[in-house]
Amino acid sequence: MADQPVGTAASLPASLPASLPAGTEGLRRLNTSLVLRTLRQQGPATRAELAKRTGLAKATVGVIVAALAEAAAVSENDTVVAPGARGRPGRPVSLTGEGLLGLGLELNVDYVSAVLLDLGGRVRLSETRPVTDDPLPALLALARDVVRRGPQGRLLGAMVAVPGLVRGDDRSVAWAPNLHVADDVVAAAVDEALNGRCPVSVGNDANCAAFAESHHGAAVGADHALYLTGTVGIGAGIVSDGRLLRGSTGFAGEVGHMPIGDSAARCGCGRQGCWEASIGLHAMLASAGMAELETPMRSAEAVAARAAGDPRVSEALTRLGRDVGLGLAILANVLDPEVIVLGGYFVALGERVLQPAREALDQRLPSPAQRRPDLRLSTLGMEAAALGAAERSLEAVFSGEVAVAGVE
Repeated sequence: MADQPVGTAASLPASLPASLPAGTEGLRRLNTSLVLRTLRQQGPATRAELAKRTGLAKATVGVIVAALAEAAAVSENDTVVAPGARGRPGRPVSLTGEGLLGLGLELNVDYVSAVLLDLGGRVRLSETRPVTDDPLPALLALARDVVRRGPQGRLLGAMVAVPGLVRGDDRSVAWAPNLHVADDVVAAAVDEALNGRCPVSVGNDANCAAFAESHHGAAVGADHALYLTGTVGIGAGIVSDGRLLRGSTGFAGEVGHMPIGDSAARCGCGRQGCWEASIGLHAMLASAGMAELETPMRSAEAVAARAAGDPRVSEALTRLGRDVGLGLAILANVLDPEVIVLGGYFVALGERVLQPAREALDQRLPSPAQRRPDLRLSTLGMEAAALGAAERSLEAVFSGEVAVAGVE
């Protein structure tokens, strides 16, 4: 939905989104979401400034702000008068939303994560737990625990990030070779664990992590960014013009199965030669000759420490970096991102992977006219996907599809 005012007849959309009520209530929702978005994206503003930002009438903004304040979504700060200003002083409106929450979860092969985020974008609680058996029961226990320990308030939405293909309904898992879950099993289980408190959706883990990096991490300010996961599986999240690029069926970013890896290496998908089979966590550990520890990050930290004094392990990481750079060069030629963020276990390996990856990128970009993307490490750790899932669970509020309590 475009960020445009809908307060006058001339600016009304031809039809409201199907998920919004028709008529006056639908317009109130859209106008409210517009005010919420501008507060989140541009920061505090007086009511008069909000009217200018949104194009809404001052009276409309006043009604919306009053309703949001009653719902504890916003607060009006102490009076601030600009030097030399005339007329009635303004009171800046800030997006607080401390009791309006989104839950982000990640279901992965060897760990589960949860992040509780408020409407203002502040992390209220986060936790990651290693798992050694079926990860879904562990995720459900973590979800219940985080909601119980978190701040009291209204849970507006929950999203589960999974390493696999998620259908356009944002609920059904079409293919997750490393997890072996399908259809809406995950969504239904989380919905039951939360006792139906909020809508539950499912998203691809790389997409969620890319969304988090664009809002909170290493890709903030970049209009075109690529995020590469670093766990047992390898996937990419693509941000173009500030929006997630999902493709025609929502499956964009399954780069781990590009046939550019060791042709003899067997992948979790059952085929050979996938990129994931050469640069995924298990491939990295096998190359280094080391055992897997509790989480991907701990495993990578142990390998990095060993590489400092073991030339064989150091060379294995150099080969890994070159293989990473080879795939990134292909993606850079296709997508032309300004920033590429390496997440997951790659973060613990740092320059031992970044440097050879940069060299491979330089060698593979065919024209000097092309700018090499800025290759960065994630700043969000293993909870990037859960954080992005929490952000995405609140999208329906910022689009007007879910009404904030007291604003109807």
